[in-house]
Amino acid sequence: MVEYNLADLFESVVDVVPDREALVYVDHPGTGAERRLTYAELDAAANRIAHHLADAGIRPGEHLGLHLYNGVEYLQTVLACLKARIVPVNVNYRYVEEELVYLYRDADLAGLVFDAEFTDRVAAALPQTEKLRHLVRVGTPPEGAAALDCVPYAEAEAAGSPERGFGPRSGDDLFIIYTGGTTGMPKGVLWRQEDLFFAGLFGGDPSGEPVKRPEELAERVAAGGAGITFFPAPPLMHGTSTLTAFIAFNYGQRVVLHRKYVPEEVLRTLEKEKVSSISLVGDAMLRPLVDALRGPQRNTDLSALFSLSSSGAIMSETVRAQLQELMPHVLLLNNFGSTESGSNGRATDDSGPAKGFRLHVNERTQVVDQVTLAPVAPGEIGRLAQRGHVPLGYYNDPAKTAETFFQRDGVRWALLGDMATVDETGVVTVLGRGSQCINTGGEKVYPEEVEQALKSHPDVYDALVAGVPDARWGNHVAAVVQLRQDAPPLDLESLQTHCRPRLAGYKVPRQLVLTDRIQRSPSGKADYRWARAVAVEADADGEERG
Repeated sequence: MVEYNLADLFESVVDVVPDREALVYVDHPGTGAERRLTYAELDAAANRIAHHLADAGIRPGEHLGLHLYNGVEYLQTVLACLKARIVPVNVNYRYVEEELVYLYRDADLAGLVFDAEFTDRVAAALPQTEKLRHLVRVGTPPEGAAALDCVPYAEAEAAGSPERGFGPRSGDDLFIIYTGGTTGMPKGVLWRQEDLFFAGLFGGDPSGEPVKRPEELAERVAAGGAGITFFPAPPLMHGTSTLTAFIAFNYGQRVVLHRKYVPEEVLRTLEKEKVSSISLVGDAMLRPLVDALRGPQRNTDLSALFSLSSSGAIMSETVRAQLQELMPHVLLLNNFGSTESGSNGRATDDSGPAKGFRLHVNERTQVVDQVTLAPVAPGEIGRLAQRGHVPLGYYNDPAKTAETFFQRDGVRWALLGDMATVDETGVVTVLGRGSQCINTGGEKVYPEEVEQALKSHPDVYDALVAGVPDARWGNHVAAVVQLRQDAPPLDLESLQTHCRPRLAGYKVPRQLVLTDRIQRSPSGKADYRWARAVAVEADADGEERG
């Protein structure tokens, strides 16, 4: 019997299209270094790792970390965990020893699959993580790397049975997605797989009706055909990319992966593999893609590409216009959601600096009062909230769970971090993260709105906005800006002149800090702690203010 369980659903698809290509991994396009697996081959490969983990003593309900770059092994291991009822946990591969110790311990990892180049970091963290008892290493460690008692991935795969032979599963089986967000240490969002299927994977159909019973997913795949290729370009350790891959699997379609994001190579793969849909994260990934299309890859054939979406960070109106000029036939989408809610909606056609980031939200999304949690009236400011298929809470953190998740009239809700308003037609305007709101002279400024105005300047490549303590205003708005390569010098007065037609006067930056590179997470999310520290230091040094 098939349940609303991600492993059950995947196996049901495998059984109807076993010979269809499921996964293409391209290490370095043009070198011939690639792997291709059919649904049956990917299923058997995942079975092998699942049996190895079970034979190694990792029990159902225990947690296994994935400290990996993109690759076949990442999705293979996620599927293996789901098959064996082991809970997969994503690990940010940029973390250093202290952060890894925190995550390994907070997540109660019993096992870890990691890329060989992270051997020294794993070895440094291991003595402080007493529950972590089984290690599997992908690839060959660099010369001089620390000695670790671990099983090579190839050996683990060879030793495991390719057959299924697993016990019954449930829609209540768990899936944990750690989210670093924009501040603080990462939090593990605890999902039931049935809830994740409907909230994060659209119930099997992003563009139509969710399935009404689990068996219907495979029936739809059997009745359809192949021909759609999905390309999740960000790191798979970012929840959006892994969920994008599973959306493709639910369709019985093909997933293309790169180990790392290199825009020129991404464009070559879009052409070679005739990619239909690519997902990225905000301007940090999109601007280099624009530069490559205008430069070395200007003749790339993108005729097969149907849609390009940004999730996890906003695609600015400036970059959107540039992309539309370069690929006029492609549907450009600003998707809005979070690890705590799944999908909330998509940006309206008139969303942008003039009217703000406006969303057509789904029926499960509301703007609620922060205190009463009741829906706000049109025009009032509240917090976005999602009901129904939402997470159970944060793993190992009852206090934050109580702050974010609640019940109303017997329905579960997730209270999100974004402040917003709603108009009479139901369109929501997202103001920004409440935790990042800048109080300047009693007025509230949301960094995202100012960043949109900054990034519409032709010489600005990327920007973050933070509040800096100010004796007169309480805080002033500071812009940390990365200029385009070969752009002329930019001063605060010129930037303010650009912003004034686009922003109310109190939102216009009073400080400009130029930096060689804006610091973001591997998935493109803003690092506001870094931006604030840079701006505070520059203010102390007496750099440009107005």
